[in-house]
Amino acid sequence: MQFFFEVLIGGLLAGIMYSLVALGFVLIYKASGVFNFAQGAMVFFAALTVVGFMEQGAPLPLAIGLCLIVMILLGVATERIVLRPLVNQPQITLFMATIGLAFFVEGLAQGLWGAQVHALDIGIPDTPIESLMDKTGMLISQFDLIAALICAVLVTLLAVFFNKTRIGRALRAVADDHQAALAVGIPLKQIWAIVWAVAGFVALVAGLLWGARNGVQFALTFVALKALPVLILGGFESIAGAIVGGLIVGSSEKLAEVFLGPYVGGGIEGWFAYVVALLFLLVRPQGLFGEKIIERV
Repeated sequence: MQFFFEVLIGGLLAGIMYSLVALGFVLIYKASGVFNFAQGAMVFFAALTVVGFMEQGAPLPLAIGLCLIVMILLGVATERIVLRPLVNQPQITLFMATIGLAFFVEGLAQGLWGAQVHALDIGIPDTPIESLMDKTGMLISQFDLIAALICAVLVTLLAVFFNKTRIGRALRAVADDHQAALAVGIPLKQIWAIVWAVAGFVALVAGLLWGARNGVQFALTFVALKALPVLILGGFESIAGAIVGGLIVGSSEKLAEVFLGPYVGGGIEGWFAYVVALLFLLVRPQGLFGEKIIERV
């Protein structure tokens, strides 16, 4: 039972980090209805940019500050140059545009800073928590715990921002009905620019944490793919859904790898979340927190 809880807690902590990546998708989709396939590339770009500034001599806090400015500019430029001309186009057109954007951002990152693998030290030790290990015998990483706390705080702040601030209420109004929002004087284009800037900030935090965990390399772009089951489970427009979906995915894949992996040859952690998402689609396609849309024909 002790080992079970150790695996479960490790999975829940990883799930919160998945939630952070999924949150970048939710922000864009909630405000504009665009599924931003380039979110993973933005995570990679942010992590590599921080490392690039540090290699030029900037200390970590300054490198993060400079990268934040770059990510905000990238988000605003993406909205203005790529997506604004495609307003009122079919969803598949917008989706294909974000796929092209993903390849462009990946190439830009490697063109600016190189394609080699980098280590990223953000000052969080990846060692077991000794006090917890002495009392319970469970091996829980300090990095996983602190990273999960950072993600939880960020998600909470964004939830408060969406629900309590004037801009947040405008974002929700835009998400509900673009035309009605315009009719009451909400500046639609400015709202979209703010959302993309916030998504750039989320990508920066995710890039720092995942880059410190796995190294800053091209594989960071695939972290976004693990967010897809999270979105399917939680719903594409729900911040709470991103949190709950991340916890489900993180815990289920870790438990499956440990307790089911030996019976299927191992490696189950890489694909188990997608199987769970597929089964969930058959029961509730809109996700746990998504609204069921009924169209009259």
